[in-house]
Amino acid sequence: MTPPNETDVSPDDDLARIVASAARLGVQLDEEGALQWLSAIAADADSDDHIVEHESGTFGHRVSMLDFTPNDLERFRRIGAVVEVTGPDGVVEGALALSGSAAQSKIQSFPGDCDYFQRLNIKADTREEACRIMADCMRAAARRTATGDPFEFLEGKLGSYPADCLHGGVARKKGSPITWTPAEIEAERIELTHADGSVQTLTWHEAALDPGWCKLDWVVADPARKALSNASNVIDVTWEAPDGEIVALDGYLDAYFQEVYLDADAMPTFAKVAKFVSDDALDEYVDRLEDEVRKYLTKQVNYGKAAKRMYNIFRLSGRHLDAAYVRELFDEPATILYQVWSLISTLDNATQPGSSIPIDSVRDQTDTLVLQVIEMLEGDEETEIVSALLSLRRTLEGQHTGEQRTAELEAAQTRVINLVNTFFREKLEGVPTIREYILAMQSAAGGA
Repeated sequence: MTPPNETDVSPDDDLARIVASAARLGVQLDEEGALQWLSAIAADADSDDHIVEHESGTFGHRVSMLDFTPNDLERFRRIGAVVEVTGPDGVVEGALALSGSAAQSKIQSFPGDCDYFQRLNIKADTREEACRIMADCMRAAARRTATGDPFEFLEGKLGSYPADCLHGGVARKKGSPITWTPAEIEAERIELTHADGSVQTLTWHEAALDPGWCKLDWVVADPARKALSNASNVIDVTWEAPDGEIVALDGYLDAYFQEVYLDADAMPTFAKVAKFVSDDALDEYVDRLEDEVRKYLTKQVNYGKAAKRMYNIFRLSGRHLDAAYVRELFDEPATILYQVWSLISTLDNATQPGSSIPIDSVRDQTDTLVLQVIEMLEGDEETEIVSALLSLRRTLEGQHTGEQRTAELEAAQTRVINLVNTFFREKLEGVPTIREYILAMQSAAGGA
């Protein structure tokens, strides 16, 4: 669903419409910043796809770089040293990038998790050898970061379930990504129970032959900032054959429209791999984002996640006016709730039995969230969320398990996500063109 291009319209004329919509909906809009962004994205329309910021040593797609600021770059590089997957020189080469809200630090005042994306290119004689090397590199990264100061490895994803089954007592669908615990990665095997009661042992290296979605997850503490973060690395693994041909091991070479790469020295690796990205990559990327938007507007309702994806769709497909408006929403005080919702899961991960994350870090993070909510909200909303966080703090400090812990987590997240959905839904649907887009997405999904 590619909308009409708007780049021929004067940014000065367009700004009046954005300002009027924002004022009517109570959104504080930085008029000068919005005009600069509209002008910059129009001016860059015919420029090279990628640019290098020599001062910060970063690079990325020209549109992505408009939203990135290097203010927190050293912190992201520190965490990047934890999450990066490495391998033997001359065999494995990588390019690590920020993605998600972390890559949009100029506009995301209250980002969620620390999301990373890594291109991992493996030189090998055969695809099977490349899969083995990938599996060894991912396992080595998980073991290296199993526990430490200030991080803890949570889980990894590698391979797909070969059939409907039970894994760890939980029902899993055929074709869905396999989630491996640290203990299972250490043992290099999992047990799957099928409907007929038979038990199948699947090894780590067997799963790697059809790797699917490759991802590693951690919880990371930042004592200086008194903050916890969930950190993840989505790994796009490619095999470089002896003839120089490069193919994705999962069958799809990811596009590059939302990453900010942390080391300019990785540009040659990126450029080599990017040459093999499909000529239709932009359209395919937008289509995939729209699939996620439909999901978050209908099946797993989360207007905050939908808004983040809609922004990327709008800015890459010519709907620059709508993008400029959504861009402003991420700086609204109420969007702190999106961060609160995300960090509740982080607090849960940090207080699981055996966690090496100090309980003081959990206290500091919860106290910070309470203070931010008090500062940003007022009235019943403030009272409701603060009460939920304080109750959650007591539960987590005691490191309770079972039904009490689950109930407190769900209660806190439900209160927060309801307010997140209300905020983003009102602000998005208040703009006629965005409302039409939302209704079209819901209709296409057979949703509400």
